[in-house]
Amino acid sequence: MRGDALVALLLVAGALGSYYLYSPIPDAIEQRWKLLVTDCFFRSLSHLADLSELLGVMDYMGVMMFITKLEAVVPVSDERVQVEEEVFDGVQVMVYQPRHRGNDGDLRRAVIYLHGGGWCLGSSRMEPYDRLSRRMVEELNAVVVSVEYRLAPKHHFPVPFQDVYRGVKYFLQSSVLASYAVDSQRIAVSGDSAGGNLAAAVAQQLQQDPGQLVQLKAQALLYPVLQALDLNTPSYQQNENMPILPRRLMVRFWSEYLTGNKSLFGAMLSNSHNSPESAGLLKFVNWSALLPESFRGSYGYSAPLTETRGGGGALDTLTDPRASPLLVPDAALQPLPKTYVLTCEYDVLRDDGAMYAARLRGAGVDVTHRHYPSGFHGALMFVVWPTDFDIAHRMTEDYVQWLEHNL
Repeated sequence: MRGDALVALLLVAGALGSYYLYSPIPDAIEQRWKLLVTDCFFRSLSHLADLSELLGVMDYMGVMMFITKLEAVVPVSDERVQVEEEVFDGVQVMVYQPRHRGNDGDLRRAVIYLHGGGWCLGSSRMEPYDRLSRRMVEELNAVVVSVEYRLAPKHHFPVPFQDVYRGVKYFLQSSVLASYAVDSQRIAVSGDSAGGNLAAAVAQQLQQDPGQLVQLKAQALLYPVLQALDLNTPSYQQNENMPILPRRLMVRFWSEYLTGNKSLFGAMLSNSHNSPESAGLLKFVNWSALLPESFRGSYGYSAPLTETRGGGGALDTLTDPRASPLLVPDAALQPLPKTYVLTCEYDVLRDDGAMYAARLRGAGVDVTHRHYPSGFHGALMFVVWPTDFDIAHRMTEDYVQWLEHNL
């Protein structure tokens, strides 16, 4: 009996191991085994979060915040970079700047950076963001302002956007720019994933503010999430179960960001969450017209359903461009600054970025669309051992070079 029990235990362990280690990762992705192991950790934490929420111990995002805490650091100054924690109009920010200002009167570039994490996770104090900020300071001789906006589900839309916008507006005051020796003509806003969403929304909002004197020279959007109307684009379908951002998790991020009403989550999962009002804006995210053929593949286009199933008022926010920056007419895109868009083939958000690049280019904006055929969502942040990936370093190099040449 003991032998049979041991065999049974080994079979169960083998089954569980196969479940956690198996993932449909395409051969085109580099360092596949490293990604398999990394994704195993993410999926395990996600299952634990589901169980914790089911038992009433802690909500899902509360458990998932372990990722943020695991990579948290205390940003400190060193011999090359001065780091200060500041408050801009009530919003916490981390300010990175060169330790030495150089000659009197020399002005520097500035990058306002917004971290990712589905509006629910993440922090400017995570080691990957700390490293990226220091690199931009050193290689670009730039001031980097990393915004610590409040997170959902405690703070739903539009609170995170409002935090970011207040912080950006404060920084763009002439007196504040002068205090950091920043050239008002060389400022960019940038962010990854949900941070890319916030960066795009901020850039649009600044253009519409009649009292805003200082405008951005560039925006750099790294695998941004840009719309919530159609969650069944080819990239959502192709990468439904792909690390690090499966479709179900991205839909959950959207629902947590927009509302505390859980019914919206189910409606968004079935792509039947649109109202007649939001359906009228689907032309702005019609991937059959906006995506290149290589992205469309063999997927056939069908407009999302409009069987509204509730949502506690969140359905109104679906059409708000501060939440979905793709949902604006071309006239609102034309004044936007030079733009860098990074997309990854194995990412549910690939088509959001590609559609925005196409629409910006059609509106006459200077756009650089850098697509990584072997890339996956979040790759640029995987620069810390043991989850450091070669592609992350190439992405960072390309991104910083673009800023060097265009800011």
